[in-house]
Amino acid sequence: MKRILLSTLMLAGCFVLARAQDADRWWKHVSFLASDDLEGRNTGSEGHRKAAEYVAQQFAAAGLQPAGDTSGKNGFIQPVKFDVRKVIEEQSSLELVRNGKAEALKLGEEANIAARGAPAPAAEAPLYFVGYGLTVPDLSFDDFKGLPLKGKVVVYITGGPKQIPGPLLAHFSSAGERGQFLKASGAVGTITIANPKITDVPWERATLARLQPAMSLAEAALNEGDGMKIAVNFNAKHADKLLEGSGHTIAELLAIADRGEALPHFAIPGTIRSRVKMETSQVTSQNVAGVLPGTDPRLKNEFVAISAHLDHLGIGQPINGDRIYNGAMDNASGVASLIDMAQSFHDRKRAFKRSIVFVAVTGEEKGLLGSRYYAAHPTVNGPIVADLNMDMFLPLFPFKIMMVLGLDESDLGDVAREVAKQAGVAVQADLEPQRNRFVRSDQYSFIRKGIPSLAFKDGYEPGSPQAEISRKWIAERYHAPSDDLQQPVDKQAAADFNRVLGEIAATVADRAERPKWKDASFFKRFAK
Repeated sequence: MKRILLSTLMLAGCFVLARAQDADRWWKHVSFLASDDLEGRNTGSEGHRKAAEYVAQQFAAAGLQPAGDTSGKNGFIQPVKFDVRKVIEEQSSLELVRNGKAEALKLGEEANIAARGAPAPAAEAPLYFVGYGLTVPDLSFDDFKGLPLKGKVVVYITGGPKQIPGPLLAHFSSAGERGQFLKASGAVGTITIANPKITDVPWERATLARLQPAMSLAEAALNEGDGMKIAVNFNAKHADKLLEGSGHTIAELLAIADRGEALPHFAIPGTIRSRVKMETSQVTSQNVAGVLPGTDPRLKNEFVAISAHLDHLGIGQPINGDRIYNGAMDNASGVASLIDMAQSFHDRKRAFKRSIVFVAVTGEEKGLLGSRYYAAHPTVNGPIVADLNMDMFLPLFPFKIMMVLGLDESDLGDVAREVAKQAGVAVQADLEPQRNRFVRSDQYSFIRKGIPSLAFKDGYEPGSPQAEISRKWIAERYHAPSDDLQQPVDKQAAADFNRVLGEIAATVADRAERPKWKDASFFKRFAK
């Protein structure tokens, strides 16, 4: 605790002096990474390659040592290979078949074919509604148990009953975990109905992404495909067409879900028939890693990772005439913070007992793929003992509260609380655990390797003007071209956020004990 206090007193002494300069420096990096010239930094694109080269140059200027693939031309860069799949929609179709009559579904409006796995060129199977499509062994909750699902397409609504705590719900809702239970059930396909009340992006915008390519890691051992022949996303507004003849309506089912209750299970009359034309290719993208070496002979070969994802969505379907999805807040902001923290440590000649590895990962938007690859193939010469991740932390108003995802899962949360307190910043846990955010960004790749991790965002009080600003941003700018350099951003808030997070990292890197999961944490089971 004395070590934490000393570190945070250092923070209090320099918090004001550099913040204006840091704000301008942070925005300069955001401005480059989110410029139209980089065309949205899609995984494997030329724009992403340019962004990766820029980050590598900035890491070098900040005095970091290369920690990528040292056999390559740029020692900061770790190349990552991806298999690419794209649905050719004009040659694909979905139909509901009842009593021998086929009714076509309007792709883009009523339903979409998902390319996240490897759907069969042609398939047809009966339908069965399985509630939330969840199996949580810890609580003996199983939406699949005892149901006749072999050879069927399962239909489920996103979310979960209130009896399942946020961390368990997040973990068992992940594609990898759900996929295991789907395969065990004998199902051959899935139809997902996103609950509009817990969905970040409304269907009208989310559907535009259906024509974007899906990706998986080319290394087969790191793939988590569920083997489904049919994978469909269904618009909740049109879900009564899917449920026809079942005796249930989507309004009834969503009302049950919104109350946090268990959903019923039932057969849905008819079958779904799919025809899928897929275009495949391969690309190589880039993780970027640089190390600030530690100074303690006993601890310098242990690493604290600070991470953020570099990729975004590239060029997509136009909204208001704009086709470039710049990704300024998602997540040029986080990568700019990585660079700013490294530069700040360098300028202030700071070094720590443990080493710190700064990692800008690719393929987050494709399913946390770059971080999964890095966690499986770390480029540092010792164990990573903690990950501190930034993804779309949203500096849209003055930085008074830090939201910390995973706050009570490990003793990293205790460090975050103490450092923030000394800086005059309040700390809060995730206000919306039903959105599964703790498994939806790159910290989850490290968590699954047993590494205590946190993710950070600008926080707000429920019902406050700041909460409304954040809600409106998600509704209007998240995964849209309007997440660009023209939006209002509080640069001062970003500088304050960076300084506090930097001190959290410094404290973890300097303390004698390794971070550890708390005994009550669900995620402790991954510790090695």
